[in-house]
Amino acid sequence: MTKENYNETEKNGVSVFSRSAELLGEDPLEEIFALNLGDFLTEHLISDELAQKIKQHDSKDKAESLKKQLKELISIYSINNTLSVLGFTHKEDYVIYNSIAKTIVQMIDAKECHIFLSNEYATGLDNESTGIVLVGSSANPDEIIDCDNPALINISMHYGSENTGIIMLLPKENKNISPEFIKLIEVTSRLFAISMILQKLTDETAKTLEDTSVTSSELQHYRAELTAVIGDLGTEQQNFVEMLAKAVDAKSEYHNNHSQHVADMAKMLCEYLGLNEKTKDLIYYAGLLQNIGKITLPEELFNKKGKLSKEDWEALQNHPNVGVSLLMSINFLSEVIPYIHYHKERWDGRGEPEGLRGYSIPLGSRIIALADAYCALREDRPYRKAMDEQEALRIIKEESESKWDPALVNALECMLSK
Repeated sequence: MTKENYNETEKNGVSVFSRSAELLGEDPLEEIFALNLGDFLTEHLISDELAQKIKQHDSKDKAESLKKQLKELISIYSINNTLSVLGFTHKEDYVIYNSIAKTIVQMIDAKECHIFLSNEYATGLDNESTGIVLVGSSANPDEIIDCDNPALINISMHYGSENTGIIMLLPKENKNISPEFIKLIEVTSRLFAISMILQKLTDETAKTLEDTSVTSSELQHYRAELTAVIGDLGTEQQNFVEMLAKAVDAKSEYHNNHSQHVADMAKMLCEYLGLNEKTKDLIYYAGLLQNIGKITLPEELFNKKGKLSKEDWEALQNHPNVGVSLLMSINFLSEVIPYIHYHKERWDGRGEPEGLRGYSIPLGSRIIALADAYCALREDRPYRKAMDEQEALRIIKEESESKWDPALVNALECMLSK
């Protein structure tokens, strides 16, 4: 099978990180705006209509053109289309931060997590403090938080020179928090900070658009500011995905870098099949996160060499669903959810969770499943050594048409033989 005749998906997709030369003109600020169209969060939200608007560089009414662009950006980056845990206006909304704190404790196996926001960003709490405000905690609400505890790890929510809050972590006694998990929380804190600052900037821009005396230069300034923050948000989202995958792998000493290996193999298959850039990027991220549910399970479970209990099996079998639940709360990753959710399906219909078969299984899921299996065979496990390429391929081919898409198995063999 060649890459040309395996065409199940559109080939006109735009890469997550692509840039369209057609949108660039003589105005440097127009170019700045256009250069950010391919960033992660805007990938599936930019409309053809907006792209056409941006191309109209010879518009007689420059200010009106800028206003239209800014209104479209504000619409795209409204709170409903960014991280939904931000920008609350009522005290009751902040209960979500308790859930975030408890999830962080579970993920990194810490004793406590407390989330503070600066008063400027803790809107709706009717707080008169000029410092920071506790908005979420994993601890009992009646417990007093000892902020002077020397064991506390303080991670600032910052973007540039602006701090929006602090995440405090208290490790369990005699147990350090691994560097992978610290880095994950650092990236998460920056992601929160950038998202909050972006929300603040979109609100300021919206108010400016109501000013009838606003000048084109002022509008261009806001556009440059918005696109700069959007670009940085895209970078931090990529860092977040990669650090999340590393944190998952860190749960098991035998699965070191497994997620990265799966993502790289899946990407190679996508390139061999000639899939479009957007699909390739989504499958790559799905490959990184296909075992995300493992981050909420104890390390001991992954490294057991003996017989698993009934509870152990139930926890392991359910982990893809745990991962989907986590991903659904992160809007910018919503498009990878189906690929992850169905990557345990089998070609013969005997898989999970829906028992889909054949081509009814999403292509991305079939690619990830095959890449996951091949990479697992090529890695050391507690019960065996890593197999060489030929032995791994032999086993994969034996299970073709039962577990794996036979056309993809053929593609994998052809790709590896090059």
